[in-house]
Amino acid sequence: MSLKKQYLKKSPVCKVTFQLPPEAARDAVKVNIVGDFNGWDLYTIPLKKRKDGTFSVTLNLEPDREYQFRYLIDESTWENDWKADKYVPSPYGNADNSVVVV
Repeated sequence: MSLKKQYLKKSPVCKVTFQLPPEAARDAVKVNIVGDFNGWDLYTIPLKKRKDGTFSVTLNLEPDREYQFRYLIDESTWENDWKADKYVPSPYGNADNSVVVV
């Protein structure tokens, strides 16, 4: 499981848990999530490494929107979410961005 969404009844946000599995992280030391929700800042949202090797983070996102994002592994390798809601072409290079629909 990669994207877990929890809509809150008393708050206008959706808690989205992003997870990068060990086979995608490939012995990573550090993984950050970069996307529309943080102005594509490379360093502001690090993921926490779990005992099983999965990296994860939970973000509060505004519902009724789509957010493009990618994972940055060890500040050098980009990875998409293998279970994103959809993918769209990136304006940079020959790659796609992952999309979560909230």
